[in-house]
Amino acid sequence: MSIIDTIIVAIVEGLTEFLPVSSTGHMIITQSLLGIESTEFVKAFTIIIQFGAILSVLCLYWKRFFQSWDFYVKLFIAFLPAAIVGLLFSDYIDSLLENVWVVATMLIIGGIFMLFVDKLFNHPTESQEITAKKALYIGLFQCIAMIPGVSRSMATIVGGMTQKLSRKTAAEFSFFLAVPTMFAASGYKLLKLIMEPGGTQVLSDNILTLIIGNIVAFLVALAAIRFFIGYVTKYGFKAFGYYRIIVGGVILVLLGFGYNLQIV
Repeated sequence: MSIIDTIIVAIVEGLTEFLPVSSTGHMIITQSLLGIESTEFVKAFTIIIQFGAILSVLCLYWKRFFQSWDFYVKLFIAFLPAAIVGLLFSDYIDSLLENVWVVATMLIIGGIFMLFVDKLFNHPTESQEITAKKALYIGLFQCIAMIPGVSRSMATIVGGMTQKLSRKTAAEFSFFLAVPTMFAASGYKLLKLIMEPGGTQVLSDNILTLIIGNIVAFLVALAAIRFFIGYVTKYGFKAFGYYRIIVGGVILVLLGFGYNLQIV
């Protein structure tokens, strides 16, 4: 990957990781347009730069993230379902990830769903406390995001809204939940790369690429989170629904014209 490719991919990651638009779908289009070969390092890179995105959450919400043990217990409860499902069905999930048709289809289905999500679930109660039971429900919804193209952000926010949380509260808890979830995924990918033959050398040779990618993803994710909270609180999710439908449609059109779209 060139420095320009690195910066562009990191920008896309930072923009899409916390928005309900599916970072996977955007990575497919980005890698295809840039002509980036889907090597093991490139696959690892797109996951490892999530460390930068995680840091943006900690930076923006550090006062609320570093709080009581009760908060961490609820966060762990919400994280646990996806961790268990991910370990049990990792091979099957990987096989779905290789199917671009699945990604495009889920982008469109999720987009159509988001056109109606505000009408269906935007009924917040006066109490916005996230109990252990609500955290578990949100965690179960996060498992749906194991299907490529669903969007982890969308699944967890909708999960929160089904528990009568406001759009803002659900979105913020989705960001908090992203920290252990993305840290586990990034850490696992980094360890897997190191454990492969020659992996340490590959990591050493590309350390500058990883540093640049994480810095760019961090800065862009900061802006994306600030924008998203303000926008979704005021306007809801309909615009993101239309956008998902367009992205999914673009992928299907490219596939229809015979483009070989590689999953990153």
